[in-house]
Amino acid sequence: MSQDIALHLNAEYAANFVSLALSHLTREYPNKLDHVLLSGEDARGPRALHPIFYGSFDWHSCVHGYWLLARLYRQFPNLQEGTQIRALFDEHLTAAHVAVETDYAAHPSRAGFERPYGWAWLLKLCAELQLNKSEEGQRWATTLKPLAEVFAKRFIDFLPRATYAIRTGTHFNSAFAVILALEYAATFGDANLADSLRESARIWYRNDRNAPAWEPSGDDFLSATLVEAECMRRVLTQAEFRDWFAAFLPNLKSQEPVTLFTPAMVSDRTDGKIAHLDGLNLSRAWCWRALSSQFASDDARSLLMQVAADAHLRASLMHVAGDYMGEHWLATYALLALEA
Repeated sequence: MSQDIALHLNAEYAANFVSLALSHLTREYPNKLDHVLLSGEDARGPRALHPIFYGSFDWHSCVHGYWLLARLYRQFPNLQEGTQIRALFDEHLTAAHVAVETDYAAHPSRAGFERPYGWAWLLKLCAELQLNKSEEGQRWATTLKPLAEVFAKRFIDFLPRATYAIRTGTHFNSAFAVILALEYAATFGDANLADSLRESARIWYRNDRNAPAWEPSGDDFLSATLVEAECMRRVLTQAEFRDWFAAFLPNLKSQEPVTLFTPAMVSDRTDGKIAHLDGLNLSRAWCWRALSSQFASDDARSLLMQVAADAHLRASLMHVAGDYMGEHWLATYALLALEA
């Protein structure tokens, strides 16, 4: 792997990521549905069920593909593909389409639909649209808001019953969902949601010490250890976090646990589960970079975290495209890492 690839977000990466997302957001098949059939009438195809989020292999990947477009559209207003992004959003983010998605998600028998990963990404998408202060950005955010409100309420209803955190490195991870949902709560001033998220995270993680970092497993795309730390960075005050983090990873200066500093090997990028490990490398890079911001630039811990982030980026950044099992979602995690 070349060591001189750019490790920061630039216009070239933005254009490549946008092109990737545009290629799959409206690609209906192959498709992996998270779908409970309530009657024979529910035996329908992805686009009939989800007139907005029917592409990108699965619902949640489609949602964060839209987030990627919205994010880069706002950050790079001169993107050549800007016209295509506007046309896509205008065609798909309509009140009628949102009503179908909302009715589906709000059905009492689908309370577990996309919990919590899809919930959180939908909230993050809505927040990103709200941050775009143009007329079109505000229109898109307003149109999507009813669906976001369904998932915000789902979080508020569910969190008091979530006695235990889910610590797996996949879609069910509790800490990752808290991170994304907090961004929505901050953007829209939803204090009730923010308080509920913070309280849950404190209950789940405040007593964690000496993390063993038994990872990766064979299909992780999140570091259960580092995403928990990143969650607590956002939940605690800086002073509280530094104390907590020192106890959580007490041997950081010795680069232990060693697995956190070692990029995962990806043996087969055509296998959807094994391809998750490229996402693990990218999400670790995102977490390491974000965590390093809590320490002075000349602090040994910060330097180690930055080196680890770069190593993980180099391991997987050039594999964002190549096989559909990875390219329908990996650019999102590359974007998180590059702009951290």
